[in-house]
Parts: sequence; C-alpha cells; structure tokens
Amino acid sequence: MLANRPIGPRNLCLQLVLMFSSKILFRFFIAFLSVIFLASCSGQAIKRKDGKTTAKPWSVAGLAKGDIDDVVELHQKETIASLKLLTEKLYKRNPVEMSKAGITDVQTAVAKIFNPVNHWHLSPQRELDWAAAINDAFREDFAGDRIHSLMTGALTMIMSSYNHKTEVYLLDSMDPQKLYNAARNIEIIAWRLSNAKKPNGEVLFLTNGVDHEGVQNLSFEREYGKLIATQDLIARVVEDKTNRGIRFGVFNAASFVLLPI
Repeated sequence: MLANRPIGPRNLCLQLVLMFSSKILFRFFIAFLSVIFLASCSGQAIKRKDGKTTAKPWSVAGLAKGDIDDVVELHQKETIASLKLLTEKLYKRNPVEMSKAGITDVQTAVAKIFNPVNHWHLSPQRELDWAAAINDAFREDFAGDRIHSLMTGALTMIMSSYNHKTEVYLLDSMDPQKLYNAARNIEIIAWRLSNAKKPNGEVLFLTNGVDHEGVQNLSFEREYGKLIATQDLIARVVEDKTNRGIRFGVFNAASFVLLPI
C-alpha cells in the first residue's frame, strides 16, 4: 500500500528543505510585522507654543540605539539649541560684531556658526582650537567678530564633549568627565561675558540689561543656567551608565582657566 511505501532520500531532502524554508519565511514575516508595529507606535509630538516640534521619526537605525543613547542625543540637541539662542541674543545686543565681517543680518551670522553641525563629521571646524577661539573673543587687541570667535569655540567645545558625534549608538562610549568639564567651561564663559570690560571701563559685551521702566532683563542668565543644567544632567546620566566617576575638584569660574575636554 502507498501508506507503507518508504520515503526515498530525494523526497526526504525535499521535505526537509520545504520545512526549513517555511520556518525562515515565517520568521521573516514576524520580523516584518514587528517593524511595522514599532513604526506605528510612535507617540504624539509635544505641542509647543511656537508651533515647532522635535518629534523624531522612526528609522531602522533606531534599532541599534539604547534608551540612554536617545537621551544623550536629546541633551546634545538641547545644548546646541541653547547656544544658538544665546548667539542670536548676543548679536542683537552687539550688532557691531557681525558688521566686522560685513554681515548685516543676525540669522546669517548665526547660520555661519551653526550650519557645520549638519555635516559635523566632515567639517574642518572639528579641528578648531576651541580654547584659543574662546580666549581670543576677550582679548583687548582682537579685531575680528568677537561673538563668532566665542560661540564657534563654545560649539566646538560642546561637540568635543560628545566625542564629535551627532548620533549615538549602543557601541559608542561617552566620557562623563568631558561632559562635566564642558558645563564648567560654560560657567566660565558666562562669568566672563558679564564681567569683561574695555580699557575705558565699558562692558565688552552687552548682555543682561534694564528696560526703560527699570525692569531687569535676565534672559542671558536664565539661558546659561539652562545650558549648564543640561550638561550637568547628561554628565550624571552617563556616569551612572558607564560607572565612570566624575572628578569634581575645586572650581572657580573667575579663574579664566578652561578645563580640558
């Protein structure tokens, strides 16, 4: 009878191939459904008062990231956004600086500093001596755009604290000490901006002020405080993740000595 007919080697191999193929196809189908499901599970974007959104679109590259990697990227973006806002404020209060480079529009001057972030891995700005650029901005004999020198140095310093990465993945390693030192350097910059003076006693940069009704405008102080807090927080997060301790030491913002990154 056919039921008792032995299965030949050829038929046995064919059945095994069909069985394994069906398993592979099934696993591929499950993986495909998982990708579609993850893509559809993105949360709603935050509704901000200025209408902007920072919602991050889903991508396959996101599968190579951990939760901490996303947190690091978010903190970096917030830090750069604060630097950009401070640059705009400085140019608006000190327009003579951008005029030294023949620029009359604040947005153009700001873009000249921050556009390289979009292709940072190719930008020659990565090799900038950021400490020298920051210090040049406060030199009495410096004839160039002080704000450009200062904020280009600050941006490069911040990017250096993130190991010059704009995207962080599971195998990437961050140094909490660099992130912490960057926060201390921002404190030094904030102190010097508020206290630097020309030989005649006038302030070198106009920052905080008082309006015609005597109300203080402390927007610079608030933004610098936010910037410092953001860097300090991500330094602690990375410290917990990597179990690498931060050396706090004694710090004095008025010392003018920028910490290494």
